[in-house]
Amino acid sequence: MVLVRIVSTFGEAALAGYTLAIGILVFAFLPAWGMSNAAATLVGQSLGAKQPERAEKAVWQSSFYNMAFLGVVGLIFILWAEVFVGLFTHEAEVAANAVACLRIVSYGYLVYALGMVLIQAFNGAGDTVTPTIINLFCFWLFEIPLAYTLAKTLGYGPNGVYASIVAAEALMTIVAVVLFRRGKWKEREI
Repeated sequence: MVLVRIVSTFGEAALAGYTLAIGILVFAFLPAWGMSNAAATLVGQSLGAKQPERAEKAVWQSSFYNMAFLGVVGLIFILWAEVFVGLFTHEAEVAANAVACLRIVSYGYLVYALGMVLIQAFNGAGDTVTPTIINLFCFWLFEIPLAYTLAKTLGYGPNGVYASIVAAEALMTIVAVVLFRRGKWKEREI
């Protein structure tokens, strides 16, 4: 909602383009969310069976598949953003904003695919505190101020908001990888 508010300060075409692109992006996320939820289930089952190594292997394997899927989708969106946006609007200014958003955010798809699986792995291990803290920090305390700074203070406009999404997703993934590799989630009782 805060990102929508920041984008809205650049006019109706920017807001419409952002809304359109986010709709396309979220639609493409649906199978990836399913894969990350499956990873959570595999973690819970493996930890319940006292097999933490199997849980870890399942997470890395699910991450690979999710990265392959979203990597391909991201590449398609980067290469053919105009085609997808053209299915929903013919207004030049709206389309230009939607294409920019679709392309910029798609650059983060590969890293976000990894991050979403790792976050769900914590949930599958029964650790809901870690994902909550990661999301609070990366999206509320990092992404929102970064979006405002890039868009308004540094003058990048809506593209600054789109870049902040990629930066926040990358930070979330880095933090998740570090915490996941520490392995404390393996000690949870299921």
